[in-house]
Amino acid sequence: MPPPVVSSPAVPPPAKSACIPDRPAGLGLLGLLLLLTVLASIVIGAKQIPPGEALAGVFAPDGSENALIVQQLRLPRTLLGVGVGMALGLAGALMQALTRNPLAEPGLLGVNGGAAVAVVTVIALFRADDVLVYVWAAFLGAAGAAALVYAIGTRGRSGASPARLVLAGAGINAVFSSLTAGLMLLSPRSFGGFRFWQVGSLSGRDLEVFLRIGPFLLAGTVLALLLARPLNALALGEDTGRALGARPGRTRALGALAVVVLCGAATAAAGPIMFLGLAVPFTVRALVGPDQRWVLPYSLLLAPVLLLWADILGRVVAAPGELETGLVTAFLGAPLLAMMVRRGRVPQL
Repeated sequence: MPPPVVSSPAVPPPAKSACIPDRPAGLGLLGLLLLLTVLASIVIGAKQIPPGEALAGVFAPDGSENALIVQQLRLPRTLLGVGVGMALGLAGALMQALTRNPLAEPGLLGVNGGAAVAVVTVIALFRADDVLVYVWAAFLGAAGAAALVYAIGTRGRSGASPARLVLAGAGINAVFSSLTAGLMLLSPRSFGGFRFWQVGSLSGRDLEVFLRIGPFLLAGTVLALLLARPLNALALGEDTGRALGARPGRTRALGALAVVVLCGAATAAAGPIMFLGLAVPFTVRALVGPDQRWVLPYSLLLAPVLLLWADILGRVVAAPGELETGLVTAFLGAPLLAMMVRRGRVPQL
């Protein structure tokens, strides 16, 4: 008798991808959404300004009250929100790709905290009041914090893991927060100059702040986007990446440089805004998949949309006053972090 035929178990069909079907079109729609959000940021506030008058205040100011509000208050904070949002979104996506850690984020890993304590140090000890001084101090603080967190998180036989890096970042953040608070108490001048930066804010900045950090944001953005292909190769493993022509050491070094430049400039201008670099790449990967050629551009556009709407929400819910932007992003981002941990989304990418 012929042996019985043993049927192989059925192979389940591949799960349908959650990616959007037309990524270029989606990117265009996201760019349009950013433009509409910029207009909303100029129109909405303690005093509502009609869209036509808002556009006239931007392109053809006539000296009216609404034109002055647009020129002196809303346009600078909107441009700053676009720049800072792009920087933090890109930095978060880069950190997650480089560390293969979905919880990597400039705020959670202490990078923003290091930049913040460096800025308040130069204010308290050297009485600096130049934005460029703040930027260079923030670069040093961000780089030092990143190196310290990585050194602590990789100690031991088990090496680095998402949970270890986040715990190291939380500890370093606590130390930096204590140092910042102590410096502000010892120096009333530093308290006055840093009180909004402690929680992150777009208010109270003029157009010069955006112009001073603009070149740094542009350089960091270009460098980050150029790393998309090497990061894809690196995600396949170091040996496979080298076979494909990638240089892992060079990619990591340039990626770290881009993160420091982006986070340093953004924190020097607006303070340590939390959770934006966590929420944006998480959302983008659900939309476009893990390909960094799409993750980075989508993060570049989605992050300022979310940051500007957080700023708008802060103006509306506490009118005629306002909530600081960093408080709103923390309020919205903390539940996302809890959800990711609860669902077990902390393995390496």
